[in-house]
Amino acid sequence: MSYTNLLYHIVFRTKSSRPAINVEHERDLYSYLFACIKNAGGVTHRIGGMPDHVHVLANIPPTISVADFMRNIKTATSVFLRSHPSEFPLFDGWGKSYCALTYGKDDRETIRRYIMNQKEHHKRVSFAEELRCLLIEQGVEFDEKYFLSD
Repeated sequence: MSYTNLLYHIVFRTKSSRPAINVEHERDLYSYLFACIKNAGGVTHRIGGMPDHVHVLANIPPTISVADFMRNIKTATSVFLRSHPSEFPLFDGWGKSYCALTYGKDDRETIRRYIMNQKEHHKRVSFAEELRCLLIEQGVEFDEKYFLSD
């Protein structure tokens, strides 16, 4: 038997950072995303975000790569959002990239609260600043030229 604890803080944005996730209907998207993660064998601890991006805190099973997991999640949620054009009229797809950072169980509650407080957080910090800080905090090298490219 193998034992894993693959806890990821995942962040992905809408194409061109369009504010396509309406606050009035974000729960519909988050519920659907929760079901997608569960169907993939994952465990969701928190989903939240802003009109232009989504944060997910979840354990991902070791049987699927992060790249495959994200491709499946983005594809499924794109279909969902496009099938509800009256609720998400500005949705034109997800950006090409994503951020997936690993954490331990001791960080779970802190990140869960961080995701829960996104609305308040973004009164002071832009998405670009937030993502830059997350990457620097975790020691992830990145090229500013491709930082938020579609």
